[in-house]
Amino acid sequence: MSILINKASRVIVQGMTGSEGTKHTRRMLASGTVIVGGVTPGKGGQVVDIDGHHLPVFNTVAEAVAATQANVSVVFVPPKFAKAAVVDAIDAALALVVVITEGIPVHDTAAFFAYAQSKGTTRLLGPNCPGIITPGESNVGIIPADITGAGPIGLVSKSGTLTYQMMYELRDIGFTTAVGIGGDPIIGTTHIDCLRAFQDDPMTEAIVMIGEIGGDAEERAAAFIKEYVTKPVVGYVAGFTAPEGKTMGHAGAIVSGSSGTAKGKKDALEAAGVQVGQTPSETARLMRALLKG
Repeated sequence: MSILINKASRVIVQGMTGSEGTKHTRRMLASGTVIVGGVTPGKGGQVVDIDGHHLPVFNTVAEAVAATQANVSVVFVPPKFAKAAVVDAIDAALALVVVITEGIPVHDTAAFFAYAQSKGTTRLLGPNCPGIITPGESNVGIIPADITGAGPIGLVSKSGTLTYQMMYELRDIGFTTAVGIGGDPIIGTTHIDCLRAFQDDPMTEAIVMIGEIGGDAEERAAAFIKEYVTKPVVGYVAGFTAPEGKTMGHAGAIVSGSSGTAKGKKDALEAAGVQVGQTPSETARLMRALLKG
């Protein structure tokens, strides 16, 4: 069982003919993802050979969907073209669009997020995220496929690097699905969306949630956990040593006064019954102890 993607997911790569798109298409294919084609405006009709996979290229997502029955897209498109690419995917009514691109102007993200909401057919993941993996079934994005296997843990994380570290720390147990939601100020899929999906997934026995300083997403997630989530949750909040008022990597990771601090998030999560580790390794140990208990 999994959330959002599985072995039946049929994936197109927007920007597949670019260097990043080609590189990560090769990685995704190697991990078993069913990739059925790519989209690059102006290059429709071409066929790209990647490690023996002959992948057709289309001018639009709608053309790709009509020809391949794709239901998922992953976007490797430069920031200035990303809005048009995402809107193209929304217009084609894809179920899931995973936006890997970082550096998209916030007003562009706001526009395509609002557009997706108005259409009501497409879930966005990202932008500026590593993607999503259901080990052994499908891997959409840039998450390494060889650091963990299938198991009973669900993982949702703002941070790409910490996603990988937690997958590695708990590789002996494994994951139903690991989701990197991204750390931009506006994102399509939130901690709460993933918590709800993991709560409803019968194969997910426990959940790891990774947050970071800035905003109030973790506090809102804590309130959701307290009211709705019955499965055990462990957490980690990155940024305990971040200086006030300084942007730390992600555009959303800004602390202003007492708002958005790691301590405030940790306190909120612990008040909701979530065990919070001081380090990723301690968080993994807490999860291991929970599952053994």
